[in-house]
Amino acid sequence: MLSKQEKELIVEIWTRLTPVADTIGAEALLRMFTSYPGTKTYFAHLDITPRSAHLLSHGRKIVMALAEGSKDISNLMTNLAPLQTYHAYQLRIHPTNFKLFSHCMVVTLACFMGERFTPSSHAAMDKYLSAFSAVLAEKFR
Repeated sequence: MLSKQEKELIVEIWTRLTPVADTIGAEALLRMFTSYPGTKTYFAHLDITPRSAHLLSHGRKIVMALAEGSKDISNLMTNLAPLQTYHAYQLRIHPTNFKLFSHCMVVTLACFMGERFTPSSHAAMDKYLSAFSAVLAEKFR
Protein backbone atom coordinates (compact mmCIF):
# COMPACT_ATOMS: atom_id res chain seq x y z
CA MET A 1 0.00 0.00 0.00
CA LEU A 2 2.09 2.94 1.24
CA SER A 3 5.87 2.90 1.34
CA LYS A 4 7.77 4.02 4.42
CA GLN A 5 8.59 7.32 2.70
CA GLU A 6 4.95 7.88 1.77
CA LYS A 7 3.85 7.20 5.35
CA GLU A 8 6.38 9.71 6.64
CA LEU A 9 5.18 12.26 4.08
CA ILE A 10 1.55 11.77 5.13
CA VAL A 11 2.43 12.28 8.81
CA GLU A 12 4.44 15.39 7.92
CA ILE A 13 1.56 16.89 5.93
CA TRP A 14 -1.06 16.29 8.62
CA THR A 15 1.27 17.49 11.39
CA ARG A 16 1.81 20.72 9.46
CA LEU A 17 -1.93 21.17 8.87
CA THR A 18 -3.38 20.38 12.30
CA PRO A 19 -3.09 24.02 13.44
CA VAL A 20 -5.56 24.93 10.67
CA ALA A 21 -7.62 21.74 10.89
CA ASP A 22 -10.93 23.56 11.14
CA THR A 23 -10.24 25.66 8.04
CA ILE A 24 -8.99 22.73 5.92
CA GLY A 25 -11.80 20.42 7.00
CA ALA A 26 -14.54 23.03 6.56
CA GLU A 27 -13.24 23.91 3.10
CA ALA A 28 -13.22 20.26 2.03
CA LEU A 29 -16.74 19.75 3.39
CA LEU A 30 -18.04 22.89 1.69
CA ARG A 31 -16.41 21.79 -1.56
CA MET A 32 -18.17 18.42 -1.25
CA PHE A 33 -21.55 19.97 -0.46
CA THR A 34 -21.21 22.34 -3.42
CA SER A 35 -19.96 19.75 -5.91
CA TYR A 36 -22.15 16.89 -4.69
CA PRO A 37 -25.34 18.46 -3.22
CA GLY A 38 -26.79 15.05 -2.31
CA THR A 39 -24.19 14.75 0.44
CA LYS A 40 -25.91 17.56 2.36
CA THR A 41 -28.70 15.19 3.40
CA TYR A 42 -26.53 13.81 6.21
CA PHE A 43 -26.08 17.33 7.58
CA ALA A 44 -29.63 18.67 7.29
CA HIS A 45 -29.75 19.37 11.04
CA LEU A 46 -26.60 21.54 10.98
CA ASP A 47 -25.73 25.00 9.70
CA ILE A 48 -23.39 24.22 6.83
CA THR A 49 -22.96 27.72 5.49
CA PRO A 50 -19.37 28.86 4.85
CA ARG A 51 -17.39 29.44 8.08
CA SER A 52 -20.31 28.34 10.29
CA ALA A 53 -19.45 26.94 13.71
CA HIS A 54 -20.91 23.53 12.76
CA LEU A 55 -18.90 23.32 9.55
CA LEU A 56 -15.66 24.38 11.25
CA SER A 57 -16.23 21.99 14.15
CA HIS A 58 -16.98 18.98 11.98
CA GLY A 59 -14.15 19.87 9.60
CA ARG A 60 -11.76 19.91 12.53
CA LYS A 61 -12.99 16.50 13.75
CA ILE A 62 -12.37 15.01 10.32
CA VAL A 63 -8.89 16.48 9.89
CA MET A 64 -7.89 15.44 13.40
CA ALA A 65 -9.09 11.88 12.72
CA LEU A 66 -7.09 11.86 9.49
CA ALA A 67 -4.02 13.21 11.30
CA GLU A 68 -4.36 10.70 14.12
CA GLY A 69 -4.85 7.83 11.67
CA SER A 70 -1.72 8.82 9.78
CA LYS A 71 0.42 8.13 12.85
CA ASP A 72 -0.26 4.38 12.61
CA ILE A 73 -1.44 3.64 9.08
CA SER A 74 -0.72 -0.06 9.44
CA ASN A 75 -3.45 -0.32 12.10
CA LEU A 76 -6.15 1.84 10.51
CA MET A 77 -8.75 -0.91 10.76
CA THR A 78 -8.27 -1.27 14.51
CA ASN A 79 -7.82 2.42 15.26
CA LEU A 80 -10.85 3.50 13.23
CA ALA A 81 -13.20 0.77 14.48
CA PRO A 82 -15.29 3.17 16.60
CA LEU A 83 -15.69 5.63 13.70
CA GLN A 84 -16.40 2.74 11.36
CA THR A 85 -19.25 1.49 13.53
CA TYR A 86 -20.63 4.97 14.15
CA HIS A 87 -20.71 5.93 10.46
CA ALA A 88 -22.12 2.59 9.31
CA TYR A 89 -24.69 1.72 11.94
CA GLN A 90 -25.72 4.97 13.56
CA LEU A 91 -25.27 7.57 10.84
CA ARG A 92 -25.71 5.11 7.96
CA ILE A 93 -23.39 7.08 5.68
CA HIS A 94 -23.24 5.53 2.23
CA PRO A 95 -19.63 4.52 1.34
CA THR A 96 -19.64 6.60 -1.84
CA ASN A 97 -19.65 9.72 0.30
CA PHE A 98 -16.27 8.86 1.78
CA LYS A 99 -14.78 8.66 -1.70
CA LEU A 100 -16.36 11.97 -2.67
CA PHE A 101 -15.03 13.62 0.46
CA SER A 102 -11.57 12.17 -0.16
CA HIS A 103 -11.50 13.72 -3.61
CA CYS A 104 -12.60 17.07 -2.19
CA MET A 105 -9.92 16.85 0.50
CA VAL A 106 -7.19 16.24 -2.11
CA VAL A 107 -8.35 19.29 -4.07
CA THR A 108 -8.48 21.37 -0.87
CA LEU A 109 -4.98 20.27 0.11
CA ALA A 110 -3.68 21.13 -3.35
CA CYS A 111 -5.21 24.60 -3.14
CA PHE A 112 -4.00 25.19 0.40
CA MET A 113 -0.48 23.79 0.05
CA GLY A 114 0.26 25.09 -3.43
CA GLU A 115 3.67 24.05 -4.73
CA ARG A 116 4.33 22.05 -1.55
CA PHE A 117 1.65 19.61 -2.70
CA THR A 118 4.01 17.78 -5.05
CA PRO A 119 3.07 14.86 -7.29
CA SER A 120 4.58 12.56 -4.62
CA SER A 121 2.47 14.22 -1.92
CA HIS A 122 -0.60 13.90 -4.11
CA ALA A 123 -0.01 10.21 -4.80
CA ALA A 124 0.69 9.40 -1.15
CA MET A 125 -2.32 11.38 0.09
CA ASP A 126 -4.59 9.78 -2.48
CA LYS A 127 -3.50 6.31 -1.33
CA TYR A 128 -3.96 7.23 2.33
CA LEU A 129 -7.39 8.78 1.85
CA SER A 130 -8.48 5.77 -0.20
CA ALA A 131 -7.40 3.44 2.61
CA PHE A 132 -9.08 5.64 5.23
CA SER A 133 -12.31 5.70 3.20
CA ALA A 134 -12.22 1.95 2.64
CA VAL A 135 -11.92 1.33 6.36
CA LEU A 136 -14.83 3.65 7.19
CA ALA A 137 -16.98 2.00 4.52
CA GLU A 138 -16.13 -1.57 5.57
CA LYS A 139 -19.10 -2.19 7.87
CA PHE A 140 -21.78 -0.50 5.78
CA ARG A 141 -24.60 -2.84 4.75
